Amino acid sequence: MVASIAERHQHILNKLKEQGHVSVVELSRELKVSTVTIRKDLKLLEDRKLLFRTHGSATPQSPYIANRPVNEKEKIQVAQKQMIAARAAQLIEANDSIILASGTTINELARQIRPEKGLTVICSSLIASQNLIDQNEVEIIQLGGLLRKSSSSVVGPHAQKMLEMFNCNRLFLGVDGIDPDYGITTTNALEASLNQTMVETAHKVIILADSTKFGRKGFSRICGLERVDTIITDKEAPLKLIEKCREKGVEVIVTEG
Repeated sequence: MVASIAERHQHILNKLKEQGHVSVVELSRELKVSTVTIRKDLKLLEDRKLLFRTHGSATPQSPYIANRPVNEKEKIQVAQKQMIAARAAQLIEANDSIILASGTTINELARQIRPEKGLTVICSSLIASQNLIDQNEVEIIQLGGLLRKSSSSVVGPHAQKMLEMFNCNRLFLGVDGIDPDYGITTTNALEASLNQTMVETAHKVIILADSTKFGRKGFSRICGLERVDTIITDKEAPLKLIEKCREKGVEVIVTEG
């Protein structure tokens, strides 16, 4: 028996909650209705602000991200960011040389770093540097350049030129979007360019991203997942997208709690 409109809508919303993404073609096959009907269903659900349509699919939130000031982002997913940062801090080893990019989760990581032995940290974020300044075992290299007031971090060619002088063990990078096919993205073109240089400077690239970043695209692409070693996220991240990342060779660490 063909499902009613209410049953179809509930199926779509349940699948979105479970997977973080639905395909028009898959829904058409599962619900035994035409793709035209599914598109109408998605339009109705979007009108009710229950999902966002994209080309041939839908996501629970807009995949295209607007830029937000860092003080606003600090209020979002706070507990998740703290757990992600705590797990990331466990990956830092004695006498490491690391890069901390910008973002609220990266700033939280800087708060949680407690090295037993010497650690060299290159920072683009002024907040991250400030959070580390009282750590006697940490040598801080603050990148210089154009200051992005919305993120309290530097971008631009001067920062990129400084980075070219260094060779680091690990990069801890915050992003605005993770799409298994498209890659990792951010909202600002200059920041994306700096992030690309960071990726080239580090031996390992570790992404810190809460579950809301999956299935989303920012304005500027940083790189594909083939350049990413590890993603640390929370347990609400869509399992289907996590598995797609793992299929591409990325280690995905899901925090508990």
